[in-house]
Amino acid sequence: MPQLDPNLGLVYGWTLGESGWHTGMDANLKRLGAIVGLSVTSRATTAPPASPAEGDRYIVPAGATGAWAGRTDQIAVWIDGAWEYHAPKVGWLAYIAAEDRLAVYKTGGWSTGVPI
Repeated sequence: MPQLDPNLGLVYGWTLGESGWHTGMDANLKRLGAIVGLSVTSRATTAPPASPAEGDRYIVPAGATGAWAGRTDQIAVWIDGAWEYHAPKVGWLAYIAAEDRLAVYKTGGWSTGVPI
C-alpha cells in the first residue's frame, strides 16, 4: 500500500502491478519539477498573471486575489493549463527572481531573504 513522504509529499511504496502507479508517479514528477531547485518569479504579485507560461512559479502573498485567494505563502505553479499549489515546509529555499534574493520558509512565513 502506497505511503506519503512527509517532506515533499511524494507517494511511494507501490507493490508490483498495483493500481495507481501511473497517476501517482505522474503526480510525483510534477511535484518534483515544481519544488526542487525552487525559483519563483515574484512573491509580491497579488493577482495571477493573465497569460502565464507553462512552469511559471510564484509565492502567493497575503491579500492575493482570484485563483490565488486564500493561498498565502504557497507556491503557485502554472502547469497543464491550471494553477497547482504546494504548501512549503520549514527549511525550503526559493530564489525570488524579481528581488534577486534567496529566501527560506520558516515557521511564520518566508524570510526577507539574502541578496544574491
